[in-house]
Amino acid sequence: MTTAIEAQVERFALGFRERILARHVFNTGQLEAYNANCIGGDINGGILDIGQLFTRPVLRLSSYQTSAKGIYRCSSSTPPGGGVHGMCGYHAARRNLRGIFSNLC
Repeated sequence: MTTAIEAQVERFALGFRERILARHVFNTGQLEAYNANCIGGDINGGILDIGQLFTRPVLRLSSYQTSAKGIYRCSSSTPPGGGVHGMCGYHAARRNLRGIFSNLC
């Protein structure tokens, strides 16, 4: 897919290919071999269906909290899931701030 993706970007950003100095490509099997968490090459940790939305990565009221006080997770395994949006970190930060402010009152 590398060639097809580069061709599509080149359509809208002329000269894109000329600026590529090097590339490293993994196919899905190689990615899974490199990182066992990427099952089948899935960088988002698997399907995010309605059941997983509320139980991923663990079944608890806040999927951002860990068992260690004051430590939160904000990976693509937390709602709303993977993507280029930053919402996992946003929600983890809001949850953390809520805990801080409730302790001050």
